Amino acid sequence: MIIESPIEKNLSSSMRISVTTSLASALHSSAKTTRSLSRPKTLIPFSLSTMAAATATETPAPGAPAAPAGNAGTAAGREAFRQSVVNTLERRLFYIPSFKIYRGVAGLYDYGPPGCAVKSNVLSFWRQHFVLEEGMLEVDCPCVTPEVVLKASGHVDKFTDLMVKDEKTGTCYRADHLLKDFCKDKLDKEPNLAPEKVAELNHVIATLDDMSAEQLGAKIKEYGITAPETKNQLSDPYPFNLMFQTSIGPTGLSTGYMRPETAQGIFVNFKDLYYYNGNKLPFAAAQIGQAFRNEISPRQGLLRVREFTLAEIEHFVDPEDKSHPKFSDVADLKFLMFPREEQLTGKSSTTLRLGDAVANGTINNETLGYFIGRVYLFLTRLGIEKDRLRFRQHLPNEMAHYAADCWDAEIECSYGWIECVGIADRSAYDLKAHTEKSGVALVAAEKFAEPREVEKLVITPSKKDLGLAFKGNQKMVLEALEAMSEAEALEMKSKLETNGEAEFQVCTLNKTVTITNKMVSINKEKKKEHQRVFTPSVIEPSFGIGRIIYCLYEHCFYTRAGKTEDEQLNVFGFPPLVAPIKCTVFPLVKNEQFDTVARAISKELTSSGISHIIDVTGTSIGKRYARTDEIGVPLAVTVDSTTTVTIRERDSKSQVRVKIAEVASTVKRLVEGQSTWGDIQWDYPAAHGSPEEENNPEENA
Repeated sequence: MIIESPIEKNLSSSMRISVTTSLASALHSSAKTTRSLSRPKTLIPFSLSTMAAATATETPAPGAPAAPAGNAGTAAGREAFRQSVVNTLERRLFYIPSFKIYRGVAGLYDYGPPGCAVKSNVLSFWRQHFVLEEGMLEVDCPCVTPEVVLKASGHVDKFTDLMVKDEKTGTCYRADHLLKDFCKDKLDKEPNLAPEKVAELNHVIATLDDMSAEQLGAKIKEYGITAPETKNQLSDPYPFNLMFQTSIGPTGLSTGYMRPETAQGIFVNFKDLYYYNGNKLPFAAAQIGQAFRNEISPRQGLLRVREFTLAEIEHFVDPEDKSHPKFSDVADLKFLMFPREEQLTGKSSTTLRLGDAVANGTINNETLGYFIGRVYLFLTRLGIEKDRLRFRQHLPNEMAHYAADCWDAEIECSYGWIECVGIADRSAYDLKAHTEKSGVALVAAEKFAEPREVEKLVITPSKKDLGLAFKGNQKMVLEALEAMSEAEALEMKSKLETNGEAEFQVCTLNKTVTITNKMVSINKEKKKEHQRVFTPSVIEPSFGIGRIIYCLYEHCFYTRAGKTEDEQLNVFGFPPLVAPIKCTVFPLVKNEQFDTVARAISKELTSSGISHIIDVTGTSIGKRYARTDEIGVPLAVTVDSTTTVTIRERDSKSQVRVKIAEVASTVKRLVEGQSTWGDIQWDYPAAHGSPEEENNPEENA
């Protein structure tokens, strides 16, 4: 495991603020002529219903979105913005490197109090938006998974990345990352490259997923790529399994792994969940939990880590009917899509109507399209900017052979376009794999009102003849014959009738055997059936919660002028839905009467279930506003009398005056989306704060 020492921020509080705000100020200035990451300094609507209506009608500009924020399209600008965001996040304890006093471990992070609150709010909304509104069955399965389960799913044999080592220090790197970084670096830093070279480098980036270990190694040598830190030579690429292996029980004889995804726990419980659901399809099961991947060289902060939270849905559906009864609810949504045809022809993403994309076959089926629409609504309601969110269809070289269609929800941030949600039609692969390995039929049935006469292919192996020919391997050959698809069986039938024998690949033996016409009979028979038994298909939306949260941090971060011309104050413009703290309560000055009122309001807010901070320190009100703006608190209640108070909205800095008895109910209306700030301004008189109060410099909490 690589140990990395995170950069310690030992600057004084004022120096840290100066560094952060100067970077943000530079970005703010450059944003005057280019599109900025900063959120507009206008009112942010608090009503979720308003946002939903806007989502259904507003359309992002067609074509590829602009480059990330306030950067004039430069790598240096993106890096400066990122450092401004990350410095603020770490200083305000949204997250920090784990085991920091021991120099940390790459790819492991701790969430601090505001980070935990944001994560909890995101997951709470995920449960509301998907589990509750869609009537899903939620489960919670162990993180430790027996080897046999992950052998059946293919993870033991195939869950690998290609790795190279520094030949002198032994430091490990992902081979494809080194090659991709080299190509991107060339394209960014050498604008005068020949068109042929540009095309070559872009082709390498586009085909990385298709490259074998030999091809990757050849390219690394061709381009002279060396270890990033030492410039030493690198080894040839070789596969590295990303799962953390462990043993279950004291003997060490039962091998297990820390799960690399939560989905397998749902698949192996399909039979019981199907029964619990009244033996009816379709139905969906959902799970939120930790997953573990022993990344070769973690980087990019929360975007690539070794332990992370996944929220996954497995929607089981009849493969012959993938329509969805609620598809019309999302059919009129318009947003950026990036179909494979556009990618292969070098075009940009474009705004499409979801209903049209399903109707013309761009998206394979209604159920897949429905979940794409629901994911879009989920992300935009969290605060992800619509014109920096796109749905990219997997290219043929990315698709698993069994998948019907796959799309990724990608969010643009300072690192580029980041895959945050995968929405895949996985066909019946997973349930069939576990059925074959476990011997338990993970199937569903459609009962007929009247019996139907059907012609079925019947495969009847001869146990006696198979036993004589294959002895100890008889069972594996017999099971392989019974598991043949109809097409395979008909092909074998034809060969047996023509030649008297046929070659047959037995995967469990990893070899080809010869089957004679004495060993098996394959015939079509007419039968009356009372039901159709089938293996359901699975539509799987899989959410990387940490990635979504990091992109949300970048999308919500902006700066505004402080007390002096050069000073910029940091603000996280979180929607109330995800804000770590919903409001603050401040007595304007240190005064016993005001303190008493503040504590009474705090008690009412607590009774209403509203998270808040009460600050009776007497620090200037401007500094207290700035402190809480920096952690994204949307509302501030300022006690300046014993009968009424002011409520301030973070982004506009406008205020209204409200009776003390109505404070808790007013705040509740706002944070629960029942009213917008515009509604509140209509209901209550405006209050005008002192400009000097608002422009005091932000200070460390």
